[in-house]
Amino acid sequence: MNEEFLIYLWRYKLFKTDQLFVHETDEKIQIIHPGSRNQDSGPDFFNAKIKIGNTIWAGNIEIHVKSSDWKLHKHQNDPSYDNIILHVVYTDNEPVYRMNGEKIPTIVLKGLFDPQILNTYQSFLNNANWIPCEQQLHQIDHFAQFTWFESLCIERLESKALGIAKQLQLTQQDFMEIFYRQLCRNFGFNTNADAFELLARSLPFQIISKHIDRIDQLEAMIYGQAGMLVKNYKDNYPKALQKEYAFLSEKYGLIALNPKIWKFLRMRPSNFPTTRLSQFARLLQSTSGLLTKMLEFNRLSDLMTLFKVKANKYWRDHSDFDRISKPKSTQLGKSSTDLILINTVIPFTFIYGKIFELDEIQDKSLLWYEQIPAEKNSLTRKFSSIGLKIENAKQSQAAIHLKKHYCDNKRCLSCRFGHALISRNM
Repeated sequence: MNEEFLIYLWRYKLFKTDQLFVHETDEKIQIIHPGSRNQDSGPDFFNAKIKIGNTIWAGNIEIHVKSSDWKLHKHQNDPSYDNIILHVVYTDNEPVYRMNGEKIPTIVLKGLFDPQILNTYQSFLNNANWIPCEQQLHQIDHFAQFTWFESLCIERLESKALGIAKQLQLTQQDFMEIFYRQLCRNFGFNTNADAFELLARSLPFQIISKHIDRIDQLEAMIYGQAGMLVKNYKDNYPKALQKEYAFLSEKYGLIALNPKIWKFLRMRPSNFPTTRLSQFARLLQSTSGLLTKMLEFNRLSDLMTLFKVKANKYWRDHSDFDRISKPKSTQLGKSSTDLILINTVIPFTFIYGKIFELDEIQDKSLLWYEQIPAEKNSLTRKFSSIGLKIENAKQSQAAIHLKKHYCDNKRCLSCRFGHALISRNM
């Protein structure tokens, strides 16, 4: 038995509510409202309303496995627990009192709930499946999945908003700088994401913006800061970049990164960081005012045209400076564009709308998610194989959030799927 399970029982009243009596006094208890769950420090539920005998009480509820946990948690010395109107426990082994000496009414839930609820919950906690309810997930109907995924997608976006809000505090509310960093990180995708973010932090957007109309200078600063212009080159292209970077790095006091941070192994040449860096530079130049356009555009198709960028023609037949390779396309691909929209552009559009209380911007962001195909990765494929329909980016983002923040942490009691499966016999 654990406290979270008892909190779950109380929240949804999954016990024999007609058989509630104050322990020891046998006064009848009626739950008028169980209260609102408190996720912070303090009592477990706020603003509950109950009837004990003929008296209606309004206040807070505290829940423990054993009543002696009250003292174990030192609630007897905490004024915030003085307005507890009911102590809910599994086992009552010790009376509890307010600071003025008044005894707090206690009820015992042991024996008042269906043991199958506990058995199902414990089976979820104790199994080693990919997700706790893997064997039962097919029982969830499409409407239940749709509504939970809607909430999960918004929850994921709002959690990202909190992270961005913290970054904004560190940059004096420089929204463009934070957007630029995240966009740069996204160009590294999984393999080089950290390296791309380090690059962005070493080359602030304030400097980039001064050279936005000069692609040669943009590429020189980006490749130079990446630590990729430190050799003696034969080709004219890297030589020109090297010369330009020498001047600009002196002007701005730039210090290049260690080139060893970049990963090339087991990657297709079109995904090499050398090609991606050029694409990023050209996106910055061709979409000057990208953030403004994101907010102005309503159609996803208009937004996607901004990402039809090609790396410098040098990279058509080169994998690195002075290294010739087989010819390849240098255009940013559709799947790569989708990932950038999913992970950076749409979240930032949503977050901007949230910060400035623009509902239409938030709604537009969610609509864009629905218009982009779902990511194809091991997580979405696994969810599909066990019964979930994942057809668009909103659903795939919801699935990612579900797995990372609920399933992996066994938060079945806070998950709507878990709740439906645990309480289905009630």
